[in-house]
Amino acid sequence: MIEKIISLLAAFIIDTISRLGYGGIVLLMAIESACIPLPSEIIMPFSGYLVFTGEMNLWLVALAGAVGCVLGSIVAYYAGAWGGRPFIEKYGKYILVSSADLDLADRWFQRHGDITIFIGRLLPVVRTFIAFPAGIARMDMWRFNIYTFVGSYIWCLVLAWIGMKLGQHWNTLGVYFHRFDALIGVILLAGVIWYVWRHFKHLRR
Repeated sequence: MIEKIISLLAAFIIDTISRLGYGGIVLLMAIESACIPLPSEIIMPFSGYLVFTGEMNLWLVALAGAVGCVLGSIVAYYAGAWGGRPFIEKYGKYILVSSADLDLADRWFQRHGDITIFIGRLLPVVRTFIAFPAGIARMDMWRFNIYTFVGSYIWCLVLAWIGMKLGQHWNTLGVYFHRFDALIGVILLAGVIWYVWRHFKHLRR
């Protein structure tokens, strides 16, 4: 089932980039950064393959990917800034998120927002959703955009470069990244379990 979904996404990605070129890369990476899990591990390696065939330029491919990431992240950021906090303040108790947790997130992004955004952009899964909590915490917009662009450019450049080196075998890269995605997912699940345990422990006290 998962493999079929990935195959359909890959077909959509290949068709979009083939039709729209660099604009397709911008569009797809914007979707991926707007909290919609469209795999950049397919988007950028395929773009790298087109560099291999001589149809695209590596640096422009990475630039298009990074610009798309910034555009999509702005959408997710403002979704968090305008609707995320009121929603969580009203319904957060049902998902074990308190006002104290929001205050903690605010302080975290004020102190460590730059490195959080930068590193988050280099991690599968995390990179797709990191803009939303940054918006809820109302991280400084200029710093948010700068670190989003820098981290995303590195991510896009590396994936495109690997796709270029793999040539027509660019799609084999997806196997390894899906395994890494699973590892990140396990880590995030462990974090959620720890958070729930800590929350109930606090309630008992």
